Amino acid sequence: MDSSPHKVYHEHDFDSRQGLEQYCSDKSDMAFGDDSLKFVIENLRQVFAVSHINGDILIDLSVGSVIHHLYSANEFFKNIIVLKINNRCIMELKRWVDERTGAFYWGHTSALLQEKEENSDQFQDQEAKLRSAIQHVVKYDLEKENMTDPLVLPPADCVISAWLLDVISKGQDEYIRYLRKFSRLLKPRGHVILIGILGSTYFTIGKDKFHVCTYDEDFVRKALVGEGFIIDYCKVKERTAVSDITDYKAVIIIAAHKEK
Repeated sequence: MDSSPHKVYHEHDFDSRQGLEQYCSDKSDMAFGDDSLKFVIENLRQVFAVSHINGDILIDLSVGSVIHHLYSANEFFKNIIVLKINNRCIMELKRWVDERTGAFYWGHTSALLQEKEENSDQFQDQEAKLRSAIQHVVKYDLEKENMTDPLVLPPADCVISAWLLDVISKGQDEYIRYLRKFSRLLKPRGHVILIGILGSTYFTIGKDKFHVCTYDEDFVRKALVGEGFIIDYCKVKERTAVSDITDYKAVIIIAAHKEK
């Protein structure tokens, strides 16, 4: 039995909008711009291009209602299917996809991508392109054999997961079990991209403290290899954020493909 005094992401309710405000906003007191936004956006386009990751279908399994890690994906995939753990995350994401009043503002993140492109004009409407690429937003259940039952998803060319394995896994054994489950969504020789935090034990949303699975770079490399993946790309950024709402030591982006 888990002895952590912290709440668990997929077992307890949380305010997905407040999570975005704390970790992804453009507010002057948001401490994580370099780590959770800039580092991710700058590296992911390189990941897709250098590792030759492309195809028809990308499945996204990520924390909360984040979308900025998908900007580059819509240049390499025709369709994006987003899976979310609860209705609050789904409603928050759909509010942005449908351009409803009160949707979370992501303009500062699309601007970060434009800054890095030589021909920034073609990236002016990055958010609109991403909205068009997101074909479905589907609720899932981690404990079901088919997480989206009764819906059967088509096999994906790539699965991308941003920070989700960190917060749903109560320990390293569960991390590997869920990684195995996510990899079943892939076509043969499909790709996986993981974004995570190293050396963390908790993150906070509002007044609530949530559990994070503690691991290091060596662990995630071995976990991927153990599940039959060949690693194509790995980049680690040491923490620069000054805040006590989470205690991670570094951010990692790692991409791999199935050997068979």
